[in-house]
Amino acid sequence: MVPGWIKKRLIQWLEDHREFVVCAFCLPASFLFTVLLQLRAFIRRLNSDPQRHDGAVREIQSKVQQWNKLPPKDRRLLCTSRPNWLSLSTTFFEKHLHHRVAIPLYDILELDEQAMTVRVEPMVTIGDITDYLIPKGYSLAVTIELVDATLGGLAFGTGMSTHSHKAGLYHETITSYEVVLGDGSLVTATAHNEYSDLYKALPWCHGSLGFLVALTLKIVKIKPYIRIKYIPVEGQKNYCDMLRDVSGANKTSPSYHPDYIEGTVFSKEKAVIMTGDYSDYDRKITVNHCSRWYKPWFYKHVESFLDKGEKIELIPLRDYLLRHNRPIFWVVEDMISFGNDPIFRTLFGWFLPPKPAFLKFTTTPGVRAYTFTKQVFQDIVLPIQELEKQIAVASELFQKYPLLVYPCKIIDHGPMSGQLRRPQSKYIVPQTNYAMYNDLGVYGVPGKVKEKKPYNPVAAMRKMEEFTRNVGGYSFLYADIFMTKKEFEEMFDLTLYEVVRKKYKAEGAFPHLYDKVKPEIDVFAIGEENAIKG
Repeated sequence: MVPGWIKKRLIQWLEDHREFVVCAFCLPASFLFTVLLQLRAFIRRLNSDPQRHDGAVREIQSKVQQWNKLPPKDRRLLCTSRPNWLSLSTTFFEKHLHHRVAIPLYDILELDEQAMTVRVEPMVTIGDITDYLIPKGYSLAVTIELVDATLGGLAFGTGMSTHSHKAGLYHETITSYEVVLGDGSLVTATAHNEYSDLYKALPWCHGSLGFLVALTLKIVKIKPYIRIKYIPVEGQKNYCDMLRDVSGANKTSPSYHPDYIEGTVFSKEKAVIMTGDYSDYDRKITVNHCSRWYKPWFYKHVESFLDKGEKIELIPLRDYLLRHNRPIFWVVEDMISFGNDPIFRTLFGWFLPPKPAFLKFTTTPGVRAYTFTKQVFQDIVLPIQELEKQIAVASELFQKYPLLVYPCKIIDHGPMSGQLRRPQSKYIVPQTNYAMYNDLGVYGVPGKVKEKKPYNPVAAMRKMEEFTRNVGGYSFLYADIFMTKKEFEEMFDLTLYEVVRKKYKAEGAFPHLYDKVKPEIDVFAIGEENAIKG
């Protein structure tokens, strides 16, 4: 047993020398870890055979049916056997307390160019699908910026991109789910078949209704480049109004809206808005391969236009889609303050980013509790009409810039339409069935932590969640939540979800949604401890 004073001194040393630890140990180890994962994926691709899909699904069904034959007292709730460290969620679901079932489904099954869809198994990643689709002239309608995100994980969670002001959230682009239920039966749920109620409840269910074994997603035709325009804007009202206008949130918005929209807020009064459209090569416009290891981190490149002024570039599509991957938006800067230095980028940029799977793999319960109090990683979906208030609340609570803003269409599908509450009528865009919301991304080390001032992460996040509930927004559930179950049910509408759980044999077979997504650590105890320290 390590004495408390030694443990405290060690933690303090690691905190004081974090950059040395990250550069000398974490990055090389993460790189080797990535190589091993890539080797495993390569071997898996060599053995890939979409024809084996039906047999693999029958094996999963058999395992669930065998579980059903166990005595009731021996039936622990079901979950996948995928290790927590492979998930991009910040939480560590306690899988060891559950009955784990392997879901070894990694293949792209079918591209239907007539229907403009692609059918995939759930463990296909964003990196896999972009490598497959882009050479063929297609892309997913919503492509998340992290290569390791799985299409199945996003389907049962959620996601959005800079195209979401047109396409909506990720789940709006899914045309069918193929799911093994709690009794071992296999169903295909679509918006218009007999399982349409299940189809509505599967998004945001986080694996609490069944095992996903395949899904079909919409694709869009693309051109090789994104013609991106960087627009620096001063004045909070000016950049908020511009984001509302270009996304189509206002009644008076122009009829044309670009294919991609992103806002990076660098301070209360300064932001850069990026608009992009598909484009062919144009020799008159500079081409920026922004995702290459030696290039400036994308958000730093964006920030430079606050001084340079407006500019247009061409970015190859794959580079654009993965532009935030190397610095994990701007999180890596808090680990390595000199990471964007040209010399470091040139010599060591190919080490980046530190693999999220490696960071989770090496996280002990003690490290988890410690880092929980020192950083924030949240995506929150909020009405874009309240953008000024969002920024004010987030900056007061976290003192953290930049902030990320992606406009996103939230469609009103009517009553009993899933976990997302219907947008309030005052936010509905006139003569449409949707409201324009936005993702507010808050990532990194809060200002008070950097300044070594008292900071209560639980109190800060609970205030942010209260604001989110009050304006009819939603917290992304891959990140830590700080709500009681009652507060959770105020934010999300579980009416249909509870009906579906009973109807499709999930009750007593899979954990409840709240239990799946709540942190495995006692957030309220940590909050009290930090309040006492403060």
